[in-house]
Amino acid sequence: MSRALSDRSGGNSKASIVAKTKQYTDLDLNLTLHPVRKDIIPLRDDLAVKSALRNLIVSNFYERPFGAMLGANLRSLLFEPADNVTQIALRGNIERVIQRQEPRVDLYDIEIEDLSNENTYQITVLYNIKAFDTNQELVVQLRRLK
Repeated sequence: MSRALSDRSGGNSKASIVAKTKQYTDLDLNLTLHPVRKDIIPLRDDLAVKSALRNLIVSNFYERPFGAMLGANLRSLLFEPADNVTQIALRGNIERVIQRQEPRVDLYDIEIEDLSNENTYQITVLYNIKAFDTNQELVVQLRRLK
């Protein structure tokens, strides 16, 4: 028995400590099926965070049953005049929802491009995922349908 104890603490065996990074998962709303398992493939890590950001940005107030005020509520601004005031309001709504609802990211910049000929705003969100220390970009197009 004393030999077993000395082997454990004696130094012949090497112990390794492996740091496990956070693994984020999210449901793929495209419902892509795995070719073999025929199960929905979950989104992982940076794709999961990107999907969560996209869902927050395109969600409007009162769309979620238990989160009535969750979302950026951008639909209310789509039919406002395409000017700087509307772009400031869009940017403010996006910043607010990301800062309140997505603690996994640091927001760097939001670029809003007015494509009036196509009745579209192209929104580019530049952010950093804190757990992975990676810079990412999310592009969302908001389209006014007449």
